[in-house]
This record gives sequence, C-alpha cells and structure tokens, in this order.
Amino acid sequence: MSLHSTALNLVSLAEGAEHGGNHDSLNPYVTGGGALLALLLLLWITTRFNRDR
Repeated sequence: MSLHSTALNLVSLAEGAEHGGNHDSLNPYVTGGGALLALLLLLWITTRFNRDR
C-alpha cells in the first residue's frame, strides 16, 4: 500500500463518506454527562483511598 492510497483512505474515513460521521443514537449531552459522571465517580473513589493526606 502506497502512501498516497493510505492518505486517501484516511481522508475518506475522517470525512465519514459512508455514514455522514454521526450516529443518530449518540446524543452528545448524554455522552458528555455520562463521561462527567464516570470521572466524578473515579475522583470520589480516589479520594476515599487517599485519606492519609
């Protein structure tokens, strides 16, 4: 595979030529809220294990 054909494949993949790039079931607010909740949970767990500081 040449560099040129690899670059063309990556460009078409980045543009989402087949599906438009976004999936209908992915709501950005739900995804961001879930990520925030997961990070806050990890922060809470980490602070529970570091009580000696």
